[in-house]
Amino acid sequence: MNVVIAAGGTGGHLYPAIAVAREFLKRDPSIRILFVGTTRGIERKVLAHEGFPLQCIDANPLMGKSLLEILKALVTLPKSLWQSMGILKKQSADLVFGVGGYTSPAMLLAAFLRRIPGVILEPNAYPGMANKAVAPFVQRVFLAFESTVTFFDRCKTSVVGTPVRQAFLDSAAPAASRAEERSTQHLLVFGGSQGAKAINSAVIEALPLLRSMKGGLTITHQTGEADYARVVAAYEQAGMPAQVVPFLYDMPTVLRNADLVVARAGAMTIAELTVCGKAAILIPLPTAIYNHQLRNAEVMAKAGGAVLLPQAELTGAGLAQTVMQILTEPHRLQSMSEQSWKMRRSDAAETIVRECYDVIRRRHETSGSTRAL
Repeated sequence: MNVVIAAGGTGGHLYPAIAVAREFLKRDPSIRILFVGTTRGIERKVLAHEGFPLQCIDANPLMGKSLLEILKALVTLPKSLWQSMGILKKQSADLVFGVGGYTSPAMLLAAFLRRIPGVILEPNAYPGMANKAVAPFVQRVFLAFESTVTFFDRCKTSVVGTPVRQAFLDSAAPAASRAEERSTQHLLVFGGSQGAKAINSAVIEALPLLRSMKGGLTITHQTGEADYARVVAAYEQAGMPAQVVPFLYDMPTVLRNADLVVARAGAMTIAELTVCGKAAILIPLPTAIYNHQLRNAEVMAKAGGAVLLPQAELTGAGLAQTVMQILTEPHRLQSMSEQSWKMRRSDAAETIVRECYDVIRRRHETSGSTRAL
């Protein structure tokens, strides 16, 4: 069987797709999987590390762009569709799986035109334009949140959660006495695959206050490539030891070791936090399309697993105070971890792959019936 996965641009689009790809291979190691993305996203770097092949098409984003950029994106649509048709023909694809973003529409429309089954995953609490646009052309819509069902044909939807890589699923449930027993606590800071300058700046401002916990606090801080040198220099100046890195490849290990996480609120981040049962301070990206990160964060905060801290209210002093309040109140930290754990969906990838097989089977049965007529 041949599966083509259209995903890329950001980790929020790419990593759920990787989890699904791994589940396909777990079920049948002979399956051939090809990722389709662009040259601008993180997919080349990440997929080379993960061992999956990548083919690129010419596709550009539409939402949140200038008129000139929108026109450029529209002009490239016919070319990206033609490229997608060629890829599907060459691959003899049996299924196309899309995770939103600007590579999905061309691939899924091409699948529809070639009568190849297509499915999509919408991992956010508010769906993106790409998935809403291609939904009429696919056979199944997988959702992470119940709140998004109303945006799609209910007959096609399955609420399954967001797929995470197997390594995250090895996490144990939060232990009742863990917070009290440990002499040091670990803070993880990350702003998504490309980092977040606003979060980096707030942490830099917070370091003089966090020094009061120096003996009992360790930090891992993922900065993004562009801000790495600035953040390293700030920790050195503050005399605060930390592991500062531009990118985290082994997020499962790093996240398992964290007691508290400061992060954006992308769908993938929420899924990974909850599947590991981690308490978090969420700072949604204010420029996210449809403000979907705020909606994601609100879901986790309402459940009691996170504190929502809008970027407009973000200061170094406020961030430091929130971090210290949570880490110095073991029962609060424990409660947040437990509520986060209760949100976890550990079978999303398995459910998606099982239903994908059902979609393929139904298409083959329909094709067989048509030929018989």
